[in-house]
Amino acid sequence: MDSVGASSPKEFPLGLDASLEEEYSSQSSLLQDFTSIPTIDKAWTFTSDGGSQGMFSMSQPNLLANKKRRYILPCHISKESTNAVSFQWAAFPIEMSNVSMMIPSPSGSKLLVVRNPENDSPTKFEIWGPSLVEKEFYVPASAHGSVYSDGWFEGISWNSDETLIAYVAEEPAPSKPTFTTFGYKKDNSTDKECGSWKGQGDWEEEWGETYAGKRQPALFIIDVNSGVVRPVEGIGKSLSVGQVVWAPSREGLEQYLVFVGWPSDNRKLGIKYCYNRPCALYAVKAPFSKVEVHQSGTNAANDVSPIKLTQSISSAFFPRFSPDGKLLIFLSARSSVDSWAHSATDSLHKIDWSFSGKPTPDVTIVDVVHSVFVILITCISTLRLVIISHFRSTIYFFIDSEL
Repeated sequence: MDSVGASSPKEFPLGLDASLEEEYSSQSSLLQDFTSIPTIDKAWTFTSDGGSQGMFSMSQPNLLANKKRRYILPCHISKESTNAVSFQWAAFPIEMSNVSMMIPSPSGSKLLVVRNPENDSPTKFEIWGPSLVEKEFYVPASAHGSVYSDGWFEGISWNSDETLIAYVAEEPAPSKPTFTTFGYKKDNSTDKECGSWKGQGDWEEEWGETYAGKRQPALFIIDVNSGVVRPVEGIGKSLSVGQVVWAPSREGLEQYLVFVGWPSDNRKLGIKYCYNRPCALYAVKAPFSKVEVHQSGTNAANDVSPIKLTQSISSAFFPRFSPDGKLLIFLSARSSVDSWAHSATDSLHKIDWSFSGKPTPDVTIVDVVHSVFVILITCISTLRLVIISHFRSTIYFFIDSEL
């Protein structure tokens, strides 16, 4: 018999019981605890009269929107009497919605904000000052596509006087042939017409994983004052480029860019998780150069061709210059490339950049940290992951330790 007010057994949805519901509740609470911890994606430090300043680019999962929140958090860094370091954080972080990349200038007085195109909109570059947006430029798809912000091909670099920015973006989309019921249509039109369709063009192998649908990465430079964008000349389609940095400028000499190039004639699929891909460092003359060298004929064409700096090693990536500009530091996955292991230990190398004149392909590469030492340290403190994920701070650690 049912008594009035008696509680009936709890009914669970189909496929659930009390133990499974409790497990779901426990796991969801654990997930929320983990996602409440932000991740530091990048960090920069600047020296000013008032001491050292820091800026952190951070991200945090937004579970309900299935996206990541990105924001910046500044801080003041000071040394105490006990040689301890003190961080005075800003009261609140600043969220950067719909932002692809944030890169401060070397002095910390400017901030580049890149917003990649959505729904056929142009790429937007914003130059922020201390208290306002100073300039914004719109780069149409006819100039280039999205700026790479993936952490592998990604590369954005300010020059020393903060007037030019070099970056990696997708080359402009090639025009596609138009066909109708009568065959190929010679006078291509950008208008959408009934009874016509666009061809896909030539098939090209992709790099795979998160690069599906990506076009050829190419180098570009934007003038911060005028917004004029120029492609870097001399780099053919035989190279997929990335990780560009400005070489130190010297009075009366041409300005050069150093970048990583992956040969496109090798198998591409799977680059993100397989480090056994041959790659090399190249130097190429930058557009907007202050020094104009007037040449003609074949010599002029050869003058813009990239110079391969790492002839004697099968892998070179993540180039960085020492603070005094005298050393070029880079990582190498030659252990992976030479053995074809998907991911072996990396090694650290340096090149003397104190020469006068243009870079040459016969530079001497000096080993700083051999793979065997990295193997030993990896077992203890996973240094390899630190080098790759926090390359800027790690490299400067080695520089400060007198390479």
